[in-house]
Amino acid sequence: MDTFAFHAPTPDLFFLQDGNVYVRLKFPKSLNVTSAWIRTEPDNEQFYSAMEQYSTEDEWQIWQGTLKLDTAHDVTIYAFKFLVDGVQAWLSEGGITPYFPERDIHFRYVPSYQAASWVWSQIFYQIFPDRFYDGDLNNNVKDGEYLYQGSRVIAKKWNELPNRKQGQLEFYGGDLEGIRQKLLYLQNLGVTALYLNPIFTSPSNHKYDTVNYHNVDPHFGTNETLQQLCADLKQNNMRLILDAVVNHTSELHPWFDYHNELGAYRSKEAKTRGFYTFLENEQYVSFYDVATMPILNFANEEVQHLVYKGRDAILRTWLRPPYSIDGWRFDVVHMLGERGGATNNATHVRGFRQALREENPQAYMLGEHFFEATKWLQGDQEDGAMNYFGFTLPLREFLSGKDNRKHPVAIDAKHLDYLWQRARSRLPFPIQLSQFNLLGSHDVSRIRTALNNNLLHLELAVTALFTYIGVPCIYYGDEVGLEGADDPDCRRTFPWGESEWNQDLLAHYKKLITLRKTSNALQEGGFLSLYAEGNVYAYARILKNQSIITVLNRGKETKVTLPVWKLGNYKTFTSLFDESRLEVKNGHLEVPVGEGSSVVLLS
Repeated sequence: MDTFAFHAPTPDLFFLQDGNVYVRLKFPKSLNVTSAWIRTEPDNEQFYSAMEQYSTEDEWQIWQGTLKLDTAHDVTIYAFKFLVDGVQAWLSEGGITPYFPERDIHFRYVPSYQAASWVWSQIFYQIFPDRFYDGDLNNNVKDGEYLYQGSRVIAKKWNELPNRKQGQLEFYGGDLEGIRQKLLYLQNLGVTALYLNPIFTSPSNHKYDTVNYHNVDPHFGTNETLQQLCADLKQNNMRLILDAVVNHTSELHPWFDYHNELGAYRSKEAKTRGFYTFLENEQYVSFYDVATMPILNFANEEVQHLVYKGRDAILRTWLRPPYSIDGWRFDVVHMLGERGGATNNATHVRGFRQALREENPQAYMLGEHFFEATKWLQGDQEDGAMNYFGFTLPLREFLSGKDNRKHPVAIDAKHLDYLWQRARSRLPFPIQLSQFNLLGSHDVSRIRTALNNNLLHLELAVTALFTYIGVPCIYYGDEVGLEGADDPDCRRTFPWGESEWNQDLLAHYKKLITLRKTSNALQEGGFLSLYAEGNVYAYARILKNQSIITVLNRGKETKVTLPVWKLGNYKTFTSLFDESRLEVKNGHLEVPVGEGSSVVLLS
């Protein structure tokens, strides 16, 4: 038998008792383990805590030891060393190696971190409000109603396609009342939490250039409309997070006041001049040099007070009654800082976290990152990131053969396994569970379009979304097969005519949503890679005596043999999709998997 050990910081293998932190490690009973240690680095020096065999369960021998905490640092890193037949092996988040693993892939424990653990059981649904449903015709933008970036805004018919040349000028009429009216649809789908793109006063359709942080945009409704939506959500046991755009404002915001001679832009004497960063030539620093989005300067104490420190700061107000939202998603959170750049970014992001948790100890802090976000995800800043780096982009590359810039890539199952593990292994376990997994969003092409309308691969991607470690989020319309290339095409209106829906895809979503909502292993379980060769990748989610196996096959019909002895002494597994039963033979499971499809097996 191969050398094998398993540990995940789940309640059965990692727990606090009488002031001590106890850690358990599982080995197959047939493995000749003679010694085991937990290695930590308190006070920057290595320390080995001896482990002892604690019990045997079925085919497992359980070893237990006490974790020596690193009191000099917020994070205690640990790995396991053990001897099998007198030969050393190591276990870290990177797996089993015959040598000492790198420190940055050790397991991580952050005693001070309190997770927003409610998110682990949620099914999120992202809504771009202007494109979801028009519930109030009276608040719609009228054709030519006002100028935006020097051009008249355009009122579009609901099912018209967005025009790339007109971008932010186009409005379709979706609003908060429309979301209220479609809550029954969302409940029937299985959604339990909403993430809304910005809803505060702004001249654009995307609302990422804020004019007033304290009022809902009048074309979306009123503060009272939001209050009613929040009440309806709570009545139906649903949650809500909103988009915080505090890296920059609109050039029309009163602080900047582009048209007012007394505003920061035109007057060096303006009280809010220091809210922004002006250069010697009187130009100002703006988001990606877009003139309508001047960047806030967090070196200014009044900006800090207004955004997060003050009693009535922006980030605090909406967390309180009568709204009591459940958290914030922070736009381009990695970029904000002082004097037009990201100087002291971590200081202010930590301040955001403190403000949120003072208002609600379980408030979810979600950051937008297109690339690696490890340093924001160590327990002192964000609870989770929009997981493009650690989930979305590797899966898209594996299935489509192209990266996010449409360049060809050669990613096989081993690469996918490595890319997912690379991101996962550097995060504390509660934050792995809190990562915000998505297949698409308002910033990238729709998943169906990215996969060239390959409906088999589309269903495979959906399977991964609901079974991989982290919190699943559906981008509105993906569940019925909505298409769309890059922005603004990915922001098409929801097709409310059911004849336009892909019913097979919708049924696939519903089946997996039901499983995700009823499975503790998928919500809080550990992760174990089982097979990664060529076109086929298989993994398991494990919690106590529950195991759920997922097999992803992007290629031709095939059979794979999985070493399920690593999961426990199971006799059979049942397929989620066709309810067939597969028998375990000599600790292995032979799984047939169709062309371009996925299999989910329940223990």
